[in-house]
Formats: sequence, structure tokens, C-alpha cells
Amino acid sequence: QVQLVESGGGLVQPGGSLRLSCVASGDIFVINAMGWYRQAPGKERELIAQKTNTGYTYVTNSVKGRFTISTDNAQNAAYLQMTSLKLEDTAVYYCNMRGSTSRGDGFGSWGRGTQVTVSS
Repeated sequence: QVQLVESGGGLVQPGGSLRLSCVASGDIFVINAMGWYRQAPGKERELIAQKTNTGYTYVTNSVKGRFTISTDNAQNAAYLQMTSLKLEDTAVYYCNMRGSTSRGDGFGSWGRGTQVTVSS
């Protein structure tokens, strides 16, 4: 099993910044993609940023220029730097990673989520 633990959420004023972290542990041979999703109340979970181990990076339009995803493959870690936060960024943020174990089994794991609240 591969477990993900997120940290870094909290309460911030509009225009503020937060940095989310996600670290994976367990039987990991390779991580092919690391991503961040979010789910606001009453809405579906949406992909906001993803980075693959081939260097491909995706960032959804609503956060482009404000959020930056970075990864550290040696540490099995992903980060989401969020700046110029808006009220509409309030959501639970989830980390997702997919890859393979040492036995060649594929995995797709989610963290429990971390709450980000943007409020004045």
C-alpha cells in the first residue's frame, strides 16, 4: 500500500499565500504522476495541477499564474505553492499519486485532504 499525507492547509486572507505538501510512503518503485485536486462544497472534485515524471505539467486555467506545482521524486513528495488566493479557492485539497510498486502492481493513491479556507 502507498499512503499519502498532506499538510499545509489553513485559513488565509484573500491575496495571501499557502504552500501545501504531500509525501508518499510505502512500497513505491516509481511514481509516474503527482497531482493536486480540490473539492469545494457542493461541487465535484477537480484536477487543478499535475506533473508527470516525464516533465509534463498541467495547470487548470482558473489557477494558472497563481498556483505552482513542484515535485521531488527522490523524496516522493509534491508541493503546491498557492499565491494571490481568492475566496473561490476555498476547498478541501487532495493529493493524488499514481505509479508502480516493487512487485509491478500499479497504484493510485489519495491523501485524506487538507482544508484551505480563504476568508477576510
